[in-house]
Amino acid sequence: MRRERLLARPDARARAAALGFAFAEIAGEPYWDETACWRFTAGEIDVLDDATAELQRRCLEAAAHAVRHACHDLLGIPREVWPVVVSSWEKQEPSLYGRMDLRWDGTGPPQLLEYNADTPTALYEAAVVQWEWLTSRFPAADQFNAIHEALISAWPGVALPGGLHFACQRGSDEDRVTVDYLRDTALQAGLEATFLFIDDLGWNGRRFVDLAGRPVAACFKLYPWEFMLRDRFASHLAGAGTRWIEPAWRMLLSGKGLLALLWELFPGHPNLLPAFRTPGRTGGQEIAKPLWGREGANIVAPFMATPGPYGAEGFVHQAWAELPSVDGRYPVLGSWVVAGKPCGLGIREDGCPITTDSSRFVPHRFDAPAATP
Repeated sequence: MRRERLLARPDARARAAALGFAFAEIAGEPYWDETACWRFTAGEIDVLDDATAELQRRCLEAAAHAVRHACHDLLGIPREVWPVVVSSWEKQEPSLYGRMDLRWDGTGPPQLLEYNADTPTALYEAAVVQWEWLTSRFPAADQFNAIHEALISAWPGVALPGGLHFACQRGSDEDRVTVDYLRDTALQAGLEATFLFIDDLGWNGRRFVDLAGRPVAACFKLYPWEFMLRDRFASHLAGAGTRWIEPAWRMLLSGKGLLALLWELFPGHPNLLPAFRTPGRTGGQEIAKPLWGREGANIVAPFMATPGPYGAEGFVHQAWAELPSVDGRYPVLGSWVVAGKPCGLGIREDGCPITTDSSRFVPHRFDAPAATP
């Protein structure tokens, strides 16, 4: 695993625009960055794949334990919300995807920093943009990237008869590109797929409907459950017959309370970092993460802190394991899970050890093993 400096393709921005990658730059700064790439061996990709699969198993075990033992306080899920989460788990409502953020420098086991299990983004750039880069720049190389094919294969097991709706908030290019991409994969899977903004979702007294009055049988929403459960239609979410993607039980995994629960259940696990709801128990320096924080906001780490609107809900205190630093950049490895299986990798970098919404996306590659005669 090593970082390689490169010259960006002279038409990189035009290629991004041709792909519909509307946020290749954010606030005048590059978000998509092909002046470097991360290069792995095939064996290192196997390590990441195996670690992700192991963590996925442990996370599902933790979810089952949380339901059996009513761990809503540990997870920071309000008591009035808990029945919705439990009902969703007991029905085993299907999940489409998630992204595990891992710390790894190519030695020892990869370690879980957090699980984005409800509304993960950085999907389109991982599935499509960096693949286009690979085929253009290194056509003989390979990439840990079967995300696109996995999504198409997964949709028939997630949708319901009556078609799919896809929803996000207004005002975010990233959210809209992500939702439009997922909608495209559903169309490629042969499903009917309709877009609407989340605030255009209506209630007709019996079920959720779109602006045309059509029932919303199943809806992929890039909109967090902790927001949905505060909205005006929250009381109808559990009994309206709509299949939500991601389902409500993903709240068991999407909050930072999961980190404390995993360590309680599997102390010393090589893919985990010590984590507790109370400070001072990890045996060393700690990083405090708000239970329902997003995009690196309101992090309190040794020697630094980030601003933001979160924290009133409480914190998880995780052992501080600084990201590896190469060329002054700190990478987080985003390992993608679709339909419960590892299927790809996306890497975000920053000039500081905390990954935020402005951290850059950097592509990766690995050398495919030579074919056996």
